[in-house]
Amino acid sequence: MCNATVTAGGPTAVAVTEPAPVAPTSTHEGILRRQSLRESAARTYARSLPIVPVRARGLTIEGADGRRYLDCLSGAGTLALGHNHPVVLEAIKKVIDSGAPLHVLDLATPVKDAFTTELFATLPRALAEDGRIQFCGPAGTDAVEAALKLVRTATGRSGLLAFTGAYHGMTAGALEASGGASDVRVTRLPFPHDYRCPFGIGGERGAELAARWTESLLDDPKSGVPEPAGMILEPVQGEGGVIPAPDEWLRRMRAITADRSIPLIADEVQTGVGRTGTFWGVEHSGVVPDVMVMSKAIGGSLPLAVVVYRSGLDVWPPGAHAGTFRGNQLSMAAGAA
Repeated sequence: MCNATVTAGGPTAVAVTEPAPVAPTSTHEGILRRQSLRESAARTYARSLPIVPVRARGLTIEGADGRRYLDCLSGAGTLALGHNHPVVLEAIKKVIDSGAPLHVLDLATPVKDAFTTELFATLPRALAEDGRIQFCGPAGTDAVEAALKLVRTATGRSGLLAFTGAYHGMTAGALEASGGASDVRVTRLPFPHDYRCPFGIGGERGAELAARWTESLLDDPKSGVPEPAGMILEPVQGEGGVIPAPDEWLRRMRAITADRSIPLIADEVQTGVGRTGTFWGVEHSGVVPDVMVMSKAIGGSLPLAVVVYRSGLDVWPPGAHAGTFRGNQLSMAAGAA
């Protein structure tokens, strides 16, 4: 017997399978009650899903209520191999058992070297051959902030090109690059969309008009667009509705930015690590961005975020971008696995 519950306000579905051995109801209800009393009003998933996970493997989790659930959240994209994959657990255990330090800021370690080598082997060749990596704070929004800071430092400009419907994170700069924000330094451009095309057309013609709009806006000296330090986009808009960017449109954005010496930032936080069929979302179009922002699944379910960018942008002096949790060895080991 299988029951299904679809939560309101998001693409989350939890299917309940045969009950596991029943745990004390008081444990389940007590934890939920204490969480409700102590946690911020900003909590989200816990409001829609009143469950208390205590064990997990693969696609399923077991709650303190004794039920087993099919986990369609997948850690918001962090669980590329599902919960507690044996290969990932073995990689984590190996580091713990070795006596290696678990946190070393940005010092070089064998674990970090292995992770970086594996990561660069997945990148578009041109970026892998000329790339630099910056380990950031452990969330994708931290990496977005680092990328925006990087291109503004490298170009000496403050403007930014972003797109309607975009989502890049919850910190100040990342939010301002997302759709619906109001920072006057950010110019919002039309994102091609078949169902809700900004020009009411859709398809290839709608994507072509979106590209031409971008070109004309950038080339018009009276447009009022602040000189852009970079363009940031998602190969597939996630929170905006899971809207894939057309390959030809992505190639046009690459040409437009390259012709005007505007660094192109690909936000691969949600689209990376095989979620679109290729390892990185930009690979479908053959586009090589100047900057790639990565997080979520690259840590093998643990917190990790990095920015990879072409060497010509590496103008930061030592200490210009730092953070305490850049050296999490368990995350790097899990990611390399």
